[in-house]
Amino acid sequence: MPISRIAIGSPAEASQPDAIKAAVAEFISMLIFVFAGEGSGMAFAKLTDGGANTPAGLIAASIAHAFALFVAVAVGANISGGHVNPAVTFGAFVGGHISLFRSILYWIAQLLGSIVACLLLKFSTGGLETSAFALSSGVSPWNALIFEIVMTFGLVYTVYATAVDPKKGDIGIIAPIAIGFIVGANILAGGAFDGASMNPAVSFGPAVVSWTWDSHWVYWLGPFVGAGIAGLVYEILFINQSGHEQLPTTEF
Repeated sequence: MPISRIAIGSPAEASQPDAIKAAVAEFISMLIFVFAGEGSGMAFAKLTDGGANTPAGLIAASIAHAFALFVAVAVGANISGGHVNPAVTFGAFVGGHISLFRSILYWIAQLLGSIVACLLLKFSTGGLETSAFALSSGVSPWNALIFEIVMTFGLVYTVYATAVDPKKGDIGIIAPIAIGFIVGANILAGGAFDGASMNPAVSFGPAVVSWTWDSHWVYWLGPFVGAGIAGLVYEILFINQSGHEQLPTTEF
């Protein structure tokens, strides 16, 4: 069972050069992703006089996030594995592919990357608001929670199939594209309901900078639950390795 392969690791990991480099890579990848994704929404709202919450705005957000995540994952893949998402890191953790202490290091870097990206956006746009994720009218927190669980399950399942699975072969080459595509598709599906975060760090940065926390817990619990389920399902059904073996960063 994957749960038996969970590795806690050691606090000493935080001082290892490769772990520090991986954390820096996660910080930079997250900054790139959030700056482009959040910035595209701000730019669309400016060009359309507040029309980001329209079908065209949804399509623009989907494309921008898909492109930006493709790049962010690709540039970090050989250093940190290109997680660019605390939920993806958690999914790798429950599958036994990363230790708890290294995961914490990644989470800190990812959250800081998102905050810095939003601060840079606010400064470079002359003080425009970095809008926090929010539920649409008629959507309850529990509706949104299901959305986030299902969408993040699809994302992390895709990560496992294209990047983590040791049997992936040449399909691993298209992992960043597949990951970007599933996020873009999920935004088209869930963006009109809860913003389609699938990523606690992406939600955290705008919330901190705008200091808006309405239903913020949904954007943590949903992605972590969906990621955990995806990691366990893929490990149990399709990998089912014996014993813990952390994948090298060049593989994930």
